[in-house]
Amino acid sequence: MSKILIIAEHDGKHLSAAISRCVACARLVPGAEITVAVFGADPAPVAREAAALQGVNHVLTIADAKHAHPLSAVLAPLVVELSAGYSHVFGASTTFGKDLMPRVAALLGVPQISDAMSVESATRFKRPIYAGNAIITVEVAAGRKVVATVRTASFEAVPGGGNASIAAVSPTAATPAHTRFVALSAAANDRPDLQSAPRVVSGGRALGSKENFAIIFKLADKLGAAVGASRAAVDAGYAPNELQVGQTGKIIAPELYVAVGISGAIQHLTGIKDAKTIVAINKDGEAPIFEVADLGLVGDLFQILPELEEALTK
Repeated sequence: MSKILIIAEHDGKHLSAAISRCVACARLVPGAEITVAVFGADPAPVAREAAALQGVNHVLTIADAKHAHPLSAVLAPLVVELSAGYSHVFGASTTFGKDLMPRVAALLGVPQISDAMSVESATRFKRPIYAGNAIITVEVAAGRKVVATVRTASFEAVPGGGNASIAAVSPTAATPAHTRFVALSAAANDRPDLQSAPRVVSGGRALGSKENFAIIFKLADKLGAAVGASRAAVDAGYAPNELQVGQTGKIIAPELYVAVGISGAIQHLTGIKDAKTIVAINKDGEAPIFEVADLGLVGDLFQILPELEEALTK
């Protein structure tokens, strides 16, 4: 049997959609028995959501005021203590997971598997390299604990309907005192989350300015979509860096991805390769984005987008 511990990611009220995809990955491990650990000041609401995921057998809650704003440096020693008796420790390949899991692996003295995208066996996984241009198989030596981040874009979210047991635990590992939460600074945003949204509209350098980039937000509002941007648009200051999609930004897998004024550099394509339907709008008919697009429209985006908005309104 493979006993798998998944570290939950949440906002204090709701479980991140990425964890459902982590569970989907874990279910593919032969003989998987899955436990989700929820750290929080009040982990009960999140624990109930985790317990409802199909495939989850147990949920552990770790309640402490210091977990109101989880810090990887603080959580890592506690995760290591919890991992005793588990063969695998998984986290999502998100900003949070990429910060936490390397610390856990280092404390355990084992190598980490990054961006696991498929499961070959309990110890063998596939992951992308070279901006997704190649896929390699990595294997952990028998008897070693497997610590991995899961490329959530490669897995479908599991459905609800589960009924896992929930138990409170209190790990006693010493945690560092030199790391503490000071403040959270984030732009106000009532749009869908970029990494979990079913529809995403992204803009590129062809928008020409931050003011022009506003038309991307308008189209996204019409579609009920999240907003993304290419690295070129972010570097030019047209959009904030948290909207960047691609190898050095967010890796996403929406049902619909609309690329506006994006040429399609390989670094950007890496972030959208798992999208179900890709729509490209670009005046350059030879742009690489059209090689991967399911639907392409060649033309001036400043003419096409207003027409598209009008059509959506009707």
